[in-house]
Amino acid sequence: MSDILNKLVAVLEARKGADPESSYVAGLYAKGLDAILKKVGEEATETVIAAKEGNAEQIIYETADLWFHTLILLVDQGLHPDQVLEELARRFGTSGLEEKAQRTQRKQAD
Repeated sequence: MSDILNKLVAVLEARKGADPESSYVAGLYAKGLDAILKKVGEEATETVIAAKEGNAEQIIYETADLWFHTLILLVDQGLHPDQVLEELARRFGTSGLEEKAQRTQRKQAD
C-alpha cells in the first residue's frame, strides 16, 4: 500500500519546481505554507462533515483529499510519509493512554 504513497511523493516532489500555472500542486506550493495549511484544514473539516452524515463513499473521498493535502504538507516541510508510518509503527501495541502519558513526560523533560 505504501507504494502509492511513494508514487505520490515522487509526483509532489517534482511539482515543487514546476510552473505554478502548470499544476494545482505547484500553484499551492507557490502560495506557501499558509495556503497549504488552509487546504489541510478545509479537507479535515469536509472529512468530519462526511462522517457526521454517515456516507461511507463520501468519507472515503474526503479522506483521500485530506491525505493528499497532508502529503503536500509533508513534502513542503521536507518530510516523507515513511516517517509518519515509522511513528505509527513505534506506537503500535502501545495503548493510547500510555502513549499520551509518554508524550506528556517528554514535553515536561524539554
